[in-house]
Amino acid sequence: MNKIVKFGGSSLADATQFKKVANIIKSDKSRRFVVPSAPGKRFKDDIKVTDLLYQAYNAKDNKTFEETFKLIKARYQDIIDELKLNCSLEKEFEIIKKAFQDKIGIDYAASRGEYLNGIVLANYLGFEFIDASEVIFIDEHGNYDQEMTDPVLSKRLSNVKNAVIPGFYGSANDGSKTIKTFSRGGSDVTGSIVARNGHVDLYENWTDVSGFLIADPRIVKDPDTIGTITYKELRELSYMGASVLHENSIFPIRNEGIPIQIKNTNRPEDEGTLIVETTCHKPDHVITGIAGKKGFATIMIEKDMMNSEIGFGRKVLQVLEDNDLSFEHTPSGIDTMTIVVETESFIDKEQEILAGIHRAVQPDSIELESDLALIAIVGRGMKDGRGTAAKIFTALAQENINIKMIDQGSSELNIIVGVKNIHFKNAIRAIYKMFITEEK
Repeated sequence: MNKIVKFGGSSLADATQFKKVANIIKSDKSRRFVVPSAPGKRFKDDIKVTDLLYQAYNAKDNKTFEETFKLIKARYQDIIDELKLNCSLEKEFEIIKKAFQDKIGIDYAASRGEYLNGIVLANYLGFEFIDASEVIFIDEHGNYDQEMTDPVLSKRLSNVKNAVIPGFYGSANDGSKTIKTFSRGGSDVTGSIVARNGHVDLYENWTDVSGFLIADPRIVKDPDTIGTITYKELRELSYMGASVLHENSIFPIRNEGIPIQIKNTNRPEDEGTLIVETTCHKPDHVITGIAGKKGFATIMIEKDMMNSEIGFGRKVLQVLEDNDLSFEHTPSGIDTMTIVVETESFIDKEQEILAGIHRAVQPDSIELESDLALIAIVGRGMKDGRGTAAKIFTALAQENINIKMIDQGSSELNIIVGVKNIHFKNAIRAIYKMFITEEK
């Protein structure tokens, strides 16, 4: 088996964390490729190296620049000294300093944290260092250019036994060699790209948590960890605001059938969460996870015989499109059509949209309701489970929470309920209690 391991910023914040990372890598010879992030916070009020790099690059005067640059150098030197490495970054810092002064680009500045950490980690592990700018190419929108990257990176990885490839950045796909960073997903995207082109069997993503949690720990105390989750479930939860991997970071390997395992650098013995395309593994609970967001509004359009009016829905949605507004859901009845939108995006164009709908479909009435929160209850176990919606209704009714909206996807993978913003946290707690606590 071949593996790639990606470590987040908290996993590489200082020399102590470097030692943990090295022990993890060396404990399994199949961990061939390593993708590091820049050093994160060492303690609560610390500053991430990437933030220091931004501060230095945007410094208004030379004194501020010099002081900030000195802090950045000290962070890396502390790691080098404590690990007793025969490694110097002086030449690298000279190049970076001149590039900053020449204002070479903010992407360049942001990427140097990963670049320097990659050099230090490669030296510590005795692995080959591969500069991501030589093998990963990014388009003008900050997305991975598969056609340019794959042949170059695959060839390079096939010629090394072990390598460290910094995350978060690559170079422009226009041949200019300009450093570019990914628009979203950061080092997680790099990990997926290396997994794809290194033809590995498993992508281990090491962070400071022991996998994905069923619910937000800021709302539910000590929620259970999700053992196995499918890509589809992950997408549903991340769309509704759960702090999980960004979709961009999964795209490069989703069609390769490579699973991702989320592990905890500080608790390597924990099983973590396994992300897979599909599985026969029976879920621990009927639901896999709960996630939600506040700040939505509903536009309820009522008109007799709406269902027999051809093009009604298209005309309504065309009004939203003409006003550059996207919608979240459209639960409907025989004579009603409801559109769920983000309040912040909708409110400035509210009257223009209402007038547009009146002109387009001549409704009998339009009602608006704001201060709505959406909660997604997601799980592959819901397909075979009975009475899931009834249990949700019961859980919320027991807490005197009125459901303002309910919408179930055709895949039977999720149910979305709408409640008032003020009931958001209590609703999530009630659903967790019904499906997880009381099932134990």
